[in-house]
Amino acid sequence: MGNVTVDGVYIGKAKNLGHGLIIDVDKQRLDRRIWLWPQGLGTDEHGDPRFHTGPERAVHHYPAEHYAYWRKLYPHIDWSAPAFGENLATHGVTEEQVCLGDMFRWGGALLQVSQPRSPCYRLSQHWGLQDLPQEAQDTGRCGWFYRVLKPGFVSAEDSLELIQRSYPGLTVAWALRSFFLEPLEHSNLKKLVDCSALSSRWRDIALKRLRSGRVEDWTDRLLGLPLEGLRA
Repeated sequence: MGNVTVDGVYIGKAKNLGHGLIIDVDKQRLDRRIWLWPQGLGTDEHGDPRFHTGPERAVHHYPAEHYAYWRKLYPHIDWSAPAFGENLATHGVTEEQVCLGDMFRWGGALLQVSQPRSPCYRLSQHWGLQDLPQEAQDTGRCGWFYRVLKPGFVSAEDSLELIQRSYPGLTVAWALRSFFLEPLEHSNLKKLVDCSALSSRWRDIALKRLRSGRVEDWTDRLLGLPLEGLRA
């Protein structure tokens, strides 16, 4: 993999849709450099800090190649970045080419791939497409998150340079298939647990599956049932 050209950098404010539902999908393009903190880009806001943002989910990268698929599946929507709420959009690299733990230099910052994204109901609420999170999960068109190993100024003019690969067999695409499509396959769960670069949340879930032989319920995440603010 050579240097990856960045198409766009995006940040935004969390938006309240009412009934306690807060989303962070609606982001705006940045045409200037910005400081990348350990918790994320500049003043970028998130709908639910429990599952979005934090040191292991500081930057969301989504391959722009996927939008051709979404335009074909849902042609009434003019799909383009940052429709999935991504901070970083590129061409030339997808989940198949990126591995867990990959380290990238981006401008003055150093990033490390920490986990795939787990799509949630905020996507369906934003676009009015109930099946969108499930479709993203099933097809592996989810993107991935970075942790920030070294803060610094970044911009869309700075390319991503792969500088270290520690887990060449553990692509993000493999992790997505293992986690969602073969969720109880023992050897894959063991690899996830043993990957020190993987986020603690994903490793903890994989370990619980190994010990219990059961898969956690995904209903709330995918469908938002019950929606936040409507639990009483």
